[in-house]
Amino acid sequence: MMNEKLKEAIRFCIVGGISTLLQYAIYYLLLPYMDERLALTVGYIISFCCNYVMTTRFTFRVKANAKNAGGFTLSHIVNWGLQVVSLSFFIWMGVPKEWAPIPMYMVCVPINFLLVRSFFR
Repeated sequence: MMNEKLKEAIRFCIVGGISTLLQYAIYYLLLPYMDERLALTVGYIISFCCNYVMTTRFTFRVKANAKNAGGFTLSHIVNWGLQVVSLSFFIWMGVPKEWAPIPMYMVCVPINFLLVRSFFR
């Protein structure tokens, strides 16, 4: 049997994957119409709302409350800032705007897992 931490990590990956795909799809669709940082932010806000519901109900299986909502929001503000900075960095390095979120996610997702997990445990 898998231990609970491994199951939790798998559930986090599923929820994170869904949220990341949603954020990227919104970013990609909005990119022709606005600055990449604004497109990233709009996608982030929408995926954030979905992510919180899925994280409380599925990933960590806890009740939504003010404490975990506050911690989740705080960790995601940090994550959003890291995403904006790393997206800008990868674009500056020459990665096309359409593809720059991919290395950005590779940097930000593991950090976000550690931040979010700390508020739900």
